[in-house]
Amino acid sequence: MSTFGRLAGAIAGVSVAVLLVAAPALAREPAPPAWPDTTETRLAALALIQTLNATLLSTPSATLTLDRWCADHALAPAGSKIVAERVKGTEKPADAEIRSALSAGPDERIVHRRVRLTCGSRVLSEADNWYRPGQLTEAMNRELETTDTAFGRVVKPLGFSRTTLDAQLVWHPLPGGWEMAGGAKPISLPKDGPVLDMPRFVLAHRAVLKKPDGTAFSLVAENYTSEILAFPPPLAPRP
Repeated sequence: MSTFGRLAGAIAGVSVAVLLVAAPALAREPAPPAWPDTTETRLAALALIQTLNATLLSTPSATLTLDRWCADHALAPAGSKIVAERVKGTEKPADAEIRSALSAGPDERIVHRRVRLTCGSRVLSEADNWYRPGQLTEAMNRELETTDTAFGRVVKPLGFSRTTLDAQLVWHPLPGGWEMAGGAKPISLPKDGPVLDMPRFVLAHRAVLKKPDGTAFSLVAENYTSEILAFPPPLAPRP
């Protein structure tokens, strides 16, 4: 082999070694830890989903709520904030129901924005947002059109409120009547298993955002994913 060939081979070997060493540093958040499938962990999942649900119902901004949820549960590196990854090519026109909820006339321009709300590499929510650009400032519209900044963060200066149209648990970790499992009419609970199988979506909300004077300017449809539970199970499995 020529001197050049040996040198090239050595450089290639060093490059591979560097990549192998650097790979862990380039990795993002690890895969979500598996939760054992027990009554206790199902109960914990239900309580956590209901906690997030109650917080969303009592606060105006889903973005800021998810900021806190991500930080409180260490879902991403410290200091991470919610980012709206835009899903382009999925525009949906506002139908009559949406226009009515926004008190928008038939000819008023309404913009649709579909995003994945992420914290680090975790997708915590997938959301559709129909908003009235005429009710926002020029700077807000420009930021929404040209960046991945979450909607709630952009419009925060409006001091908006949130009116929930619909909120439902998409996933029920325990069957209805689970609290009577030890009562006179016992309910059959799921059998314990090695891993709790969580669906993609666990919670769904539809809400209208309004200015302090009551003017509606946005309708959001949010689907929260099981990655809100992407941390070690809070309750140990039963002995």
